[in-house]
Parts: sequence; structure tokens; C-alpha cells
Amino acid sequence: MPREFELRKQVELDASPEQVWGAIATGPGISSWFMGPHEVQPRVGGTIKLTIGDFSEQATITAWDPPKRLAYRGDAGADGSFHAMEYLIETREGGSTVLRFVHSGFLSDDWGAEYEDMTSYGWDKYLHTLAQYLRYFTGRPGIFVYAEGPPTAEGQDGWTMLTEGLGLTGPVSTGDRVRLTPEGLAPIEGVVDYVFPEFLGVRGSDGLYRFQGGSHQLGVGHHLFAADVNGEEAAAAWQAWLSRVLSG
Repeated sequence: MPREFELRKQVELDASPEQVWGAIATGPGISSWFMGPHEVQPRVGGTIKLTIGDFSEQATITAWDPPKRLAYRGDAGADGSFHAMEYLIETREGGSTVLRFVHSGFLSDDWGAEYEDMTSYGWDKYLHTLAQYLRYFTGRPGIFVYAEGPPTAEGQDGWTMLTEGLGLTGPVSTGDRVRLTPEGLAPIEGVVDYVFPEFLGVRGSDGLYRFQGGSHQLGVGHHLFAADVNGEEAAAAWQAWLSRVLSG
């Protein structure tokens, strides 16, 4: 039987309510910090649609009150499982904005308690990326660049192979300045903005670069803001790089 779950998050953002609304309730805005690209029909009863390659998923908007509240819900599965999201935007003195977020619904029997832990961790990463986007790149539509590396062989330390392929020679901490040198791509000068086991986030002058490992599968999920970025070419270049560094 499906079981009910609920995750609650709160983040303070260096942006106006209108800027936050643009980031969470428009296609270009969502694509600039979350998985993308997205399309939004801006009304109650409209849809929010995500498309990545051959994968597509959409939800129906159940609340639309700009710039205060957005809620949407995915279709229920055959077993009754579903997911619903709600964003509440509040202004604070001093010009900042608080975003309260709730992810709720019912999980199928196939998902244990680890699903909630993984999802909670995932939202922490994405809401942090939202904060970085609003502070450093707001108003600049981002291109989402996603690529997966080949599965690493048993006994290989894929994460070390990936970080060494970036030119890193040891652990890094949030706030460190780094220079990434992926072979075949332009060097990236930036600041480490997020560190977690087998996850590295670097903020450059033209993008938010994200590298992730785990379960023998490593990949990248960048948001790039340069005006001349070709998303397909960038994804192909990072795909080729992942294949090179993880093939040893």
C-alpha cells in the first residue's frame, strides 16, 4: 500500500518576491536552477512540463497566486502514488525573501525510507542552486547541460577519477577558489559553493557547475549562462570528457 510522506524546506533568498516567482514559476526560470528544460502554462489547471531527452513528465497547477504561492501535483500512478509541490514566498525586512517549500504525496511500496532521505538531500542541493542563481545570475536565462559517464568497473574509485580529471589534487571546501581543467574543454575559474560526499558545486563567472557520483554512475548537471552557449554541443563535450576520464 502507498504510504504518505512530506518534506518541508525553508531558504532565505537575496531577491525580491517577484524575482523568486520568476525563478520558480516560469519555464526559463525553473530551467536555470532545477532540472530542465521546463515549460509552464501560467494558470490554475495549466501544466508544468519537464523534458530531458526522451524523458517527459508533467504536473497540473493547483494554485497560482503570483508572487506568493505556487502549487502543482503530478498524476497518480496505478497504485495511487503521487507527488505534489508547494512554494510559499514571504517578504522579510531588509529586502530578502523567504521561500517555504513542501514536497508531499504518497509513495509506492517500491520505495523505502531511503527515498525520503535521498529526496531531502536532492532538494537541499537544488534550493541552494536556486539561491546561487538568484544572487549571481538572476535575469539571465540558463541552459541546463546534462551528461552521464559510463558505469565504473567494480573496484574503481570513479569519484577520484572524476575529480583528478578536473585537475583537483585533494579535498576542497566551500569558499575555496579553484581552477578546473577538464581536458578538451575550456578551464573553469570559480568558487566552490557546495560540497557533499561525491558531489561538487562550483560557481564560475558564466555558470553553476555540478558534478555528482554514486552507485557506479557519475555525471554532470550544469546551468550555463553565457549568451553563446549551445546546449547540445556542451552536453556532447561533457559526455565525451566523462567517457575519457572514467574509461581507465
